[in-house]
Amino acid sequence: MTPGKGTAKARSKSAKKHRAGKIKAPSQQPATLQIEFDDNKLLPLLFGSHNAHLAKIEQKLDVSLNSRGNTVSISGPEDQAEAAYDVLTSLYNQAKKGREIDAAEVDGALRMKISGNGNGKAINADDFAVKTQKRQIGPRSPQQAVYLEAIDKADLVFGLGPAGTGKTYLAVAKAVESLINGEIDRIILSRPAVEAGEQLGFLPGDMREKVDPYLRPLYDALHDMLPENQVAKKMENGEIEIAPLAFMRGRTLADAFVILDEAQNTTAVQMKMFLTRLGENASMVITGDLSQVDLPSGVRSGLRDAVEILDGVKGVSFVRFTEADVVRHPLVARIVKAYDKKVRGNQYDKPAD
Repeated sequence: MTPGKGTAKARSKSAKKHRAGKIKAPSQQPATLQIEFDDNKLLPLLFGSHNAHLAKIEQKLDVSLNSRGNTVSISGPEDQAEAAYDVLTSLYNQAKKGREIDAAEVDGALRMKISGNGNGKAINADDFAVKTQKRQIGPRSPQQAVYLEAIDKADLVFGLGPAGTGKTYLAVAKAVESLINGEIDRIILSRPAVEAGEQLGFLPGDMREKVDPYLRPLYDALHDMLPENQVAKKMENGEIEIAPLAFMRGRTLADAFVILDEAQNTTAVQMKMFLTRLGENASMVITGDLSQVDLPSGVRSGLRDAVEILDGVKGVSFVRFTEADVVRHPLVARIVKAYDKKVRGNQYDKPAD
């Protein structure tokens, strides 16, 4: 709860106790806190258009926020008021560092504060921030923080879970950061060219034109983190390679950050082939969603196979996401939850063994 320099002038007695580190039971006693911000120019970013960000914090935390000049007064149950204080402080500190404060950032700050790390403590997103040339990227859910930490510590990480949880985006961010810092010599991004029953032979164009649509999400992530001219230059000189999974056979991937995306659409043979490409000073991240397998009926997913076979192997980490980690439109999380409930109830789409 320590605010950024100059962000807070006064707070309630209850908040001071919390800052002092005293352990206390959850409190619903009414409290009023105040934050005085030192840079009025940042307040439109912090508050949002027509105070939309403040309204979202009020709704999520069941508090009342009143702004007057450069001061915000927070009223509500003690714990919720302190949570709102922390969220506003975190967002303001991000704004001071030049980061854009949009609805997604507000959602992320709320999610991090509300969920914590399972021990009743909030997670500081800045502790896990990934720095690229175009932006600083931080986790927007506690499980994303776990994921980023796992990538730092393990040579092989599996990111498992539904779409919209940041599995691929965060992995690409870590890869770009590693390349910029000189920790690796190249980034290799790969995907199996299998999607929703489509077959390459029916697509127009040469091989590159056929596979590019499958690799587009990887291009998009790169352009979000590096200037466009640098992406092109690094791809031209081999520092960044984006290729279909089939192109990985027979290679040894050393001094590299290797990402396999949409891995649920690999066969068991393909997955074993890819895993055994790992060379010296290399890190590998494999992402996928086992609820969206597009392989032909009767073909077992290589991702499912690997999760079962490698469970407990030293140096391998598994991070599982749920609908609570979805950072896209809020409706996406509800869609994922509805489908999961349907699958559990009827097993109508059980993945092939």
